[in-house]
Amino acid sequence: MQEFSFGQLSFLAGELVLALSVGELLLIGIFVSKYGASIVRYASIAVLLIFAFSGFILNGTGSAFNGAFISDDFSHYVKALIGVTAAITLWFSRDWLKRENLDQYEYSILMIFAVLGMGIMVSSGNLLTMYVGLEMQALALYVMAAFNRDSLRASEAGLKYFVLGALSSGMLLYGMSLIYGFTGTLSFAQIAIVLSGQESVNMGIVAGLVFMLAGLAFKISAAPFHMWTPDVYEGAPTPVTAFFAGAPKLAALALITRLITGPFGEISQSWVQVLVVLAVMSMIIGAFGALMQTNIKRLMGYSSIANMGYALVALAAGGIAGVSGMLIFMSIYLVTVVGVFAAIMQMRTRDGALEGIADLAGLSKSNLPLSLVMTALMFSLAGIPFFMGFFGKWFALTPAFEAGLTWLVVVALLASVVGAFYYLRIIKTIWFDDQAHTFVKAPRSLTLISSASALLLFPILLLPFVTAPARALIEAAAASLF
Repeated sequence: MQEFSFGQLSFLAGELVLALSVGELLLIGIFVSKYGASIVRYASIAVLLIFAFSGFILNGTGSAFNGAFISDDFSHYVKALIGVTAAITLWFSRDWLKRENLDQYEYSILMIFAVLGMGIMVSSGNLLTMYVGLEMQALALYVMAAFNRDSLRASEAGLKYFVLGALSSGMLLYGMSLIYGFTGTLSFAQIAIVLSGQESVNMGIVAGLVFMLAGLAFKISAAPFHMWTPDVYEGAPTPVTAFFAGAPKLAALALITRLITGPFGEISQSWVQVLVVLAVMSMIIGAFGALMQTNIKRLMGYSSIANMGYALVALAAGGIAGVSGMLIFMSIYLVTVVGVFAAIMQMRTRDGALEGIADLAGLSKSNLPLSLVMTALMFSLAGIPFFMGFFGKWFALTPAFEAGLTWLVVVALLASVVGAFYYLRIIKTIWFDDQAHTFVKAPRSLTLISSASALLLFPILLLPFVTAPARALIEAAAASLF
């Protein structure tokens, strides 16, 4: 058994900063009545950025608490994406929350708790650590979904998310109990040793793995465990939806990646089939489900289901190439989805916020900058060459093709063609339909984030300078798992 030393706490530096900051920020929010929400928000942004880059600054790799917590290049990269995404969404949430009379300090506190849970998930080396991280994240997200207590839609979204989340947790726990029962250990490293010593795979272990993957599929809204996604995306406050669409999905995907490359790396023939089924169903249901949507937030919900399918295609390929493809795809997806929701939050008239796709009609005649931004973001989501979204899908699908999963790549390409229809429909509405509304001037934070995201998706200028160092960082992160 590994002996504990205080030096191991450096591996948890980011999580310790989050955990220790929550108490102080809670006191500030309680006792500073006038500017409490603003102080807590800006302090939370600083804390999230410290969490994001603490792994790179300290550059510590190793494990703590007898292998229950792992610090490596993979966790450093994923936590950087999670922390930065959370900080950005918290920053541009300010004006929207103020306009809706929801600017309360608890919002920032809940986001810190959710990110703390994600950090524990990403670095899990033990089944119990994994479950603690998952539930810490989930409990905070349940409350955030229903944060607008005066809205019936938000309350319904929070309740649906909670009930279905409890079901997924039950499936996950049942799978964990089977794994523990048939291996006699909770440690990822010990599970890998047990499986490597078996001549044939015990069906009880396979069943446990399937239940665990089903529980985690709920967290990334992969079909057929996607039923909560459109309703929660539509009902939750838009800044909360923006957060849901990015960081939690990356954290759950990172946990799935750690499971299939670590403890269950020896039985790839068992989990590849599960990932393939989830990927195919997600791509098809996400693509065709979005065709009928009239609410842009529901459409983005189905879009996220399809995009998680593309990420799972990369993971199904296995190996360093598959993990690298997933990380590249998710990095580009996070930039895109943050920009999209920053643009959606600019859909506001004097009478209030709008969410209908038809409300974008004739936007090019009243707000040309926002029209250009939305067009670039939709082109990238559709995977139109040569936007960054195209390269994201390229790097996600290439490992699967090289691994012999050609038919799966064909299904992904066909789903992408179907998906292009509803993205192009939004562009058609913006540029060719008669003007429906004139939106009020948007806060500078929203225009800045949406514009910056759109510019980052033009690779013609950035690609030669960004690709090489970014890919080197991602490949090092992926290689640290093997």
